[in-house]
Amino acid sequence: MIKPDLTMPLPAELGAVHFVGIGGSGMSGIARLFLASGHRVTGSDRSENHNTEDLRALGAAVSIGHDAGNVGDADALVYTGALWPDNPEYLEAVRRGIPVLHRSQALAWLINRKRLVAVAGAHGKTTSTGMIVTGLLELGADPSFVNGGIIQSLGVSSGFGKDDLFVVEADESDGSFLLYDTAVALVTNVDADHLDHYGDHDAFDAAFVAFANRASELVVISSDDPGAVRVAAALDHRNVITFGEDAAADVRVHSVVTDGPVSFALTWRGTDYAAALRVPGHHNALNAAGAFAVLVGLGLDPQAALDGIAAFGGTERRFELHGVVRGVSVYDDYAHHPTEVAAALSAARSVVGSGRIIAIHQPHLYSRTQAMAGEFAHTYEELADHTIVLDVFGAREDPVPGVTGALVSGRFEDASHVDYLPDWQQAADRAAEIAREGDIIMTLSCGDVYRIVPQVLASLGASQGD
Repeated sequence: MIKPDLTMPLPAELGAVHFVGIGGSGMSGIARLFLASGHRVTGSDRSENHNTEDLRALGAAVSIGHDAGNVGDADALVYTGALWPDNPEYLEAVRRGIPVLHRSQALAWLINRKRLVAVAGAHGKTTSTGMIVTGLLELGADPSFVNGGIIQSLGVSSGFGKDDLFVVEADESDGSFLLYDTAVALVTNVDADHLDHYGDHDAFDAAFVAFANRASELVVISSDDPGAVRVAAALDHRNVITFGEDAAADVRVHSVVTDGPVSFALTWRGTDYAAALRVPGHHNALNAAGAFAVLVGLGLDPQAALDGIAAFGGTERRFELHGVVRGVSVYDDYAHHPTEVAAALSAARSVVGSGRIIAIHQPHLYSRTQAMAGEFAHTYEELADHTIVLDVFGAREDPVPGVTGALVSGRFEDASHVDYLPDWQQAADRAAEIAREGDIIMTLSCGDVYRIVPQVLASLGASQGD
């Protein structure tokens, strides 16, 4: 992958902009904003998806496959952190001397003098960003925003608004969240990840301390997550709001009910406020509390803010239902870290009733799989009824000898609860074979495991006819 040079001064002007990896969830959102701002946009990706189709409909010229000729007469090139240094389009831009920007730099250029709300954390930031944006829109505001996933009620992951507020999901994976001129910082948690970039836990914590201290107006941070507690203790910020179930939290979550869509109460400045969300899971009560703290920190009415958040209907690839065949519900979720997997499976447990959960796990990144195989195995064995493990989605990493999905399946204490099936059709057939009416089959990964969902639905349909 290309390590971004975040010290590079941003150009005063950007004309025609070419996006390498334009079909990604984050990149497509930024490209959409450049189009809305009147820029000519071109881009490329390795395959078609709904994002490339939508961007073409908006006027972008999108090529499938990477080739130096795709750069055309672009005035600047934008790339993702998953891009390899030998990409022909990246090399062509470098050869021609046109500005080459990491996606976070392109976003920083767009934000310019807006009042920025930046949401960071190892988990929960896409949902929390969606909740903040939904709450603002419900209250009549018109913010600009870029989220890491499509907000289902809006059908988009980004939008250009008329107000001065700009809400972004800020990426900590490569330190690029330190680039922004942030007004309000929300830290959902500081659960160490991306140590391939940071090196150790202390450096990871230090990046979050720097991110929060840079906020000019307000820091909102979890009172429950141990990493966030460490970061909060190191802050020298004058205006901090904590949220969580901890008794000392400024926004305290209590009376949580997770039977179906989650309901709960928040205590803020001595007053209780009730909420019922449209999305399930105990973790979403905490996500809502963080979003609430941001909105009241911006000066909005507490009950109105909470009612606005309650209108949030979820984001794509976060506990997203894709179909029901012979009474078996098939969901997909972006979870790719043990903590996220635990939250997703717990949410599934709250709605499955007497049914069972059959998880299909695609390990993401060789480094993460190697470091956390035992944690993944423990989480799945504890919270799913049966787990099918695929092979590793390497993304930006080269394969590591000996690191396969078997590293996870081999750490299960009871081997009867897991199958290692690298062949996707075999995996889909096995899930359909196990499932019975009332069960949930759930794919989990931020890789391309969502592509197996049609195979799972087809295998369920085929088994129905047996």
